[in-house]
Amino acid sequence: MSTEEIISNTKNYLMNTYGRYPIAMVKGKGSWAWDANGKKYLDFVTGIAVNNLGHCHPNITKAIRDQSKKLVQPCNLFHIEGQGEFAKMLVENSFADKVFFCNSGAEANEGAIKLARKWGADNGGKYKIVHARDSFHGRTMGALSATSKKYQAGFKPLLPGFKSVAYGKIEALEKALEDEKVCAVILEPIQGENGVVLPPDNYLKQVRRLCTKKKVLLILDEVQVGMGRCGKLFAYEHYGMKPDIMTLSKALGGGIPCGAFLATNKVAKHLSPGMHGTTLGGNPLAMSAGKAVLDTINKEGLLDGATDSGHYFLDSLKVLEKKYGKLIKEVRGKGLILGIEFKNKEIAKTVVDKCMDNGLLTILTIQTVMRILPPLNVKKKEIDYAIKTIDKALQEVADA
Repeated sequence: MSTEEIISNTKNYLMNTYGRYPIAMVKGKGSWAWDANGKKYLDFVTGIAVNNLGHCHPNITKAIRDQSKKLVQPCNLFHIEGQGEFAKMLVENSFADKVFFCNSGAEANEGAIKLARKWGADNGGKYKIVHARDSFHGRTMGALSATSKKYQAGFKPLLPGFKSVAYGKIEALEKALEDEKVCAVILEPIQGENGVVLPPDNYLKQVRRLCTKKKVLLILDEVQVGMGRCGKLFAYEHYGMKPDIMTLSKALGGGIPCGAFLATNKVAKHLSPGMHGTTLGGNPLAMSAGKAVLDTINKEGLLDGATDSGHYFLDSLKVLEKKYGKLIKEVRGKGLILGIEFKNKEIAKTVVDKCMDNGLLTILTIQTVMRILPPLNVKKKEIDYAIKTIDKALQEVADA
C-alpha cells in the first residue's frame, strides 16, 4: 500500500486525535525504521520510549511467536503462569512486593490512584492527591486530573481532590501536605512530556522524607523513564530513595501493550478481590514479551550500555550547545532520555523537521524541546550519525 493510500485511510476512518507527520512506517529493525516509500530512518523516537531494545529484537519476537502458538488470552479468573513469573522478576529487581498488570501507562496510574485512595480510606479517610504542575500521567479522567492543565481543556469537571504544586520546589510540597486529607503524592522522577526536566539534587530524597513524616504515600510514575531508560532499571535508583507505589508501561512489554503498578505489601494489602480488575491486562502474550525484555536488559548488560551511551551522547550534544549558543538554550538528560531546549519554538520545529527530512526521528515537545530517545542497545556509530544530522540542521538554521 502506498503512503498516500495509508494516509487517506487514516483521514477517512480514524478519529482526528493525532497531529501526524506525513510518514507511514511499515518496517523496523534495531535502531532503524522504514516508511512505505522505502526511506530509512534512524529512529530515536522508539515508539516514545517503548522500543527500548529497538525494533523487532529477536528475543522479543521469539517469545511472542512461541507464546502465540500456545495461549493468548484465558482471562484473569484463572491463574496465568507468565504473570507470576514476570511479577517475580519485577519484585526481585525493585523495591516492591506485589504487582498488578494492566495494559497502558494511563491505566497503571489509574490503578495507583485507586490504590492510594483505598489506603487513604483505611487510614482516616484521606483522599486528596498532590501532583506536580506541568506533569503528564495520562489522558483517562483520573490520570488527566493529575496532568498538566493544557491537556485538561474541554474535559472538566475532572476528578475532585487533586492539587498541583511546582515541580522541584520542596517548600511548595511541604505547604500542600499541611492538608491532613492528602493521601498521596504522584511525581515523575524525570518529566518527559514537559521537556526532559530533571529534578534538583536531593529533591526526591526530600520528597520521600516529607511523605514519610506526613504519613502520605509516594507514587512514582516511571512509565517513560523505567525499564533502563536512565541507565538504571528504574529511575528512582539514581536518587537514593524508594516509592510506595510505582507505575510502569511503555517499554515494559517491548511493543506489546503492557502496564503495571507495583507496591509494597503494606500498601498492596488494601486491595482485595472485586476492588480492581482488567480483562486483557497480564495476558500470556504480554507477559512473554515482558519477561523477554527484562531478561535481555539484565543479561546483555544494557543498563551499563545505556549509561555509557548516554554520557557519550550528552557530551556530544554539549559540544553542539557551545557551537550553536545563539540557537540552543540548554542541553540536558540522564541515560538515554535527552533533550535539546531551543531559544524559541520556530527554531525547535525547524530543526526537528530538518532532522526528519535527513533521516533522523526525534520528538518535538512543549514546542521548544527536541526529545531524543534512542534504544538502550544503540551503537556509537548511530549516535555519531544523529549528532552529524543535528549539526547539519543547526548549521542550516544558523545560515538562514
